[in-house]
Amino acid sequence: MLVTQQKVLRRFWYALMPIAQLRQGPQPFTLLGEKLVVWLKEDGAPAALQDRCCHRTARLSKGFVENGNIVCGYHGWTFNGEGACVRVPQNADGSVPAGACVKSYFCKERYGYVWVALEEPLRDIPEFPEEGAPGYRRIFQFYERWETSALRMMENSFDNSHFSYVHRATFGLYDQPKPEKYEIAETDYGFEAETRVPIKNVPASHRVTGSTADTTVRHMFNRWYLPFVRRFGCTYPESGRHHIIYNCATPIDDGSIMLSQWLYRNDTEEECSEAELIAWDAPILVEDREILEATDPDACIDVRRRQEFHMASDRPGLIMRRMLLQLLEEHGESEVFRLHPAA
Repeated sequence: MLVTQQKVLRRFWYALMPIAQLRQGPQPFTLLGEKLVVWLKEDGAPAALQDRCCHRTARLSKGFVENGNIVCGYHGWTFNGEGACVRVPQNADGSVPAGACVKSYFCKERYGYVWVALEEPLRDIPEFPEEGAPGYRRIFQFYERWETSALRMMENSFDNSHFSYVHRATFGLYDQPKPEKYEIAETDYGFEAETRVPIKNVPASHRVTGSTADTTVRHMFNRWYLPFVRRFGCTYPESGRHHIIYNCATPIDDGSIMLSQWLYRNDTEEECSEAELIAWDAPILVEDREILEATDPDACIDVRRRQEFHMASDRPGLIMRRMLLQLLEEHGESEVFRLHPAA
């Protein structure tokens, strides 16, 4: 699926980068093939414009911030968060040419990240109930570019079949390749999926799981939020610890994403430190990244392409693709764009 050609995808919120990154000055970002610049306004809220000055087309991300406005580094034309030109320093009388403006986008901060929607959003940024809940702490894990498609990453998040193989060196049980089934309930935002998955519990995992047994069970209550956000909700039975990951697979273009991940835990730094949690998850992320970047980014949503769906564990992916196709049809985009012809 060519995400850059599906106009309805422009009407969802995407996590671009940690808001703390904007303290360094204006930052460029490409979202669904569109080049943006984001920065912090005077009140500390983020703003997003097209990364192109309306004067001589220089990239605004090469400029700087002054009094909460973004200043083009070429001739100093200055724009506010709505994209209006508010200063042309060469004009001593303070005049600004009529129509001098840059395209602006919907932009806000949530969960420590900058979120942007290119057009009027169909729904708000998903609500994550753990945010601010008593007893939970939020841990920033990582933010990096992956050379894969957003849909491939989302499908992988619900694929129990790959654990025994992709993650055989970390938590996967190689001698138990049969995947556990999900109980799935569709929602107005996507679906909820519950399952229980046995995993290896090596010594390096003991403080993460709260158990010293050789194996343990993840009781997972996951969610998929249209189009490319997921919740991995895991409870370890021996300790009652909650390990809840949120991922945003923000499409840069048709074959690459910016993947953001943060974590909620209902324990303390003393029980399991942030450094331990990040170090434990790091090799798992490498395993996922290497296999996803080895796939064709064309995750065709036409469910008639059956070669990719031949196991019971493919059900979450089938539902995901069906709901995406329904979304496209509802907005007059029934044609399915592909990177390659259908197999």
